[in-house]
Amino acid sequence: MCAKVVGSNDIVVLLVDDQLIIGEAIRRAVADQPDISLHYCSDPAAAVLIAQQIKPTVILQDLVMPGTDGLTLVHQYRTSPATKDVPIIVLSTKEEAEVKCEAFARGANDYLIKLPATIELLARIRYHSKAYISQIQRDEAHQALRESQALLLEKNLELALLTNVDGLTGLSNRRHFDELLGVRWRQAVREQTAFSILMIDVDSFKPYNDTYGHLAGDEVLKQVAEAIRTCCRRPTDLAARFGGEEFIVCFSATSPDRAQEFAEKIRAAVEAVTIPHTGSAAGTVTVSIGVAWEQPCRGESSLPLIDAADVAMYEAKHSGKNRTMLQERHRASLEVP
Repeated sequence: MCAKVVGSNDIVVLLVDDQLIIGEAIRRAVADQPDISLHYCSDPAAAVLIAQQIKPTVILQDLVMPGTDGLTLVHQYRTSPATKDVPIIVLSTKEEAEVKCEAFARGANDYLIKLPATIELLARIRYHSKAYISQIQRDEAHQALRESQALLLEKNLELALLTNVDGLTGLSNRRHFDELLGVRWRQAVREQTAFSILMIDVDSFKPYNDTYGHLAGDEVLKQVAEAIRTCCRRPTDLAARFGGEEFIVCFSATSPDRAQEFAEKIRAAVEAVTIPHTGSAAGTVTVSIGVAWEQPCRGESSLPLIDAADVAMYEAKHSGKNRTMLQERHRASLEVP
């Protein structure tokens, strides 16, 4: 016993009753209701499966059927993900408070003595179905909102990434570096931890571009950036493209020697890439690195430390390139052999 094509707001009734006379009576009660579709199941053993398939908006469930306890069947609906929220109207021939109480305890939403008057039956069917349909629509709207919010968050993160990342190398850009540097510097002041800056410059980069072309030069910057990135593994290490062929790294270092060792690690990593460069004394692309180390004090700025790293980098250039030069604030520059 099955009726018309069902729309998204139509009422779908599943009647589970072993008595055909009851099925026919309810069919007649809803026959002239264009928004109600009736499905009849006389076999209680198949009721849950049929409910999962047709997705009813309300279930009319007989309480007493051969071979099956109607209350057990109510519980089975409630344990199935597909029917756990579907309204259930229990149909019974008994007006007993204990039976009603048990029916509601098992998960029934309503209790009717069969057969009720048509006007009451339709009113109960509509009330429970409309509430269930509204709940589904609210859940779908909330899910759509959550998905929209998640998509918006993803797009905002992508936008933030594009805003903060250098498009060529994938490292932080200068603006993002300046923002984070201030945060890291203030943290170092509070925690009284040492602070280091590395200024890194690709040696003889203009001759490389003149010889191999600007596209090849871009590839060099990408590979140098990747070598720097592989060395900066700690959460506190911050690497950025400073501009042109210059890169900058800020990190915590317990001593000038440790800062110097880290700079040497980056210099060796770039050299190990072995990018051919006929205009370089080493025959490959190399970098010169200026190292500046300081114990920050309250009220001081990080800018002098950057200037010190920049000065040390140019000293490394003038001393033959492919080397690091350390400058501890308030101390003389020291060349790494």
